[in-house]
Amino acid sequence: MPERTVFQSMSQKHVVSLGPQASVWDAACVMTRANCGSVLIVDTTGLLLGIVTERDLMTRVLAKALVPTTTLVSDVMTKKPYCVTPDTLVSDAVLIMIERGFRHLPIMATNATTGSKILGVFSVRDALPREVGAAVSMAEFNEQVNDARG
Repeated sequence: MPERTVFQSMSQKHVVSLGPQASVWDAACVMTRANCGSVLIVDTTGLLLGIVTERDLMTRVLAKALVPTTTLVSDVMTKKPYCVTPDTLVSDAVLIMIERGFRHLPIMATNATTGSKILGVFSVRDALPREVGAAVSMAEFNEQVNDARG
C-alpha cells in the first residue's frame, strides 16, 4: 500500500484563517468553532504571514497574563512558519514535526501561473500511528547517525 501524502491525510480540507489585526480572542473562537488547533494568519492578498496554535495561546498569552481581547494575533504568531507541499509524505511531515517541535504544518501549493496557494494545515493528529511510528524510527536512526559522526 503506497504511503499517504499530507494533503490526502488532512482531516479538514478548508483553510481556517484570520488577518493580522484580529485578537487572540478571535483566534480562540475561530479554532473552537472549526474544532482545530491552529489558525493561519494571512494578509488581504492571502499571503501567509504566520500561524497561531493552541500552544501559542497557552505559552504566549495565558502564561504571560496578556489580555486576549486586546492582544493581536500578529504579536504572538509564529512568523513565516515552515510549510510543506501537498505531495509531502506523512512520515516525512511527522519527522519534520518531531525534529523541529511542531504540531502543525501549513500545506502550500506553488503554481507558475497562480503563485503560492494555502491548501490547509496538516496536524500531528492527522497522522496515523503507523506513520508516527515510522517517523519516530527515522528520527532515532538520524540521531544515532549524528551521534556516530561526533
